Amino acid sequence: MNTVGRVATDARMVHRGHLSATSPVRTIEVASGVGFGPTKLAAFDAALQSAGVGNFNVIILSSVIPPGTTVTPVDVALTHRDAEWGDRLYVVMAQMRVDRPGQQAWAGVGWAQEQESGKGLFVEHQGHSGAEVRHDLEATLTSIAGSRDEVFGSGEYAVQGTVCRDEPACALVVAVYGSAPWPRPVSEPVISLP
Repeated sequence: MNTVGRVATDARMVHRGHLSATSPVRTIEVASGVGFGPTKLAAFDAALQSAGVGNFNVIILSSVIPPGTTVTPVDVALTHRDAEWGDRLYVVMAQMRVDRPGQQAWAGVGWAQEQESGKGLFVEHQGHSGAEVRHDLEATLTSIAGSRDEVFGSGEYAVQGTVCRDEPACALVVAVYGSAPWPRPVSEPVISLP
């Protein structure tokens, strides 16, 4: 139950084409996953693994896309392929965990960008139906884009859903900005006495 789509536009969100080939300096990959486990936390971990980001310390960011950025939906996030186990991974993330049989878990991330600069905005929502999440993404993106002076292109979104059957379930969508290692410990200088 994974969908990628475009958000309906209003006067402040006019689609103006794609970024030029010379504009982007970074790529943010948007991946999604679902997971199941004996607890909601175990299901969340399985969903992180499914999206390709399970072996990192996830650091949640707010909603601003830096200039010079291309946002690309992918099956599994790979922008951090040079990262090591436990590195910091900077993301915008939506996730929904459920544990009652028959209950649905839906998560989504939406975004809109200025054509020339590549700067833009992310929004994230979660809920119990795909329609609810898509509605909330569209309404929020239209509202926050309309509160700024910039003219953003038509919005896009990625939505993921699943259903709890006999164990807890989690759906998530993650926009991966990049990774960074933890600072290495500085060793004390060795002083030799005569």
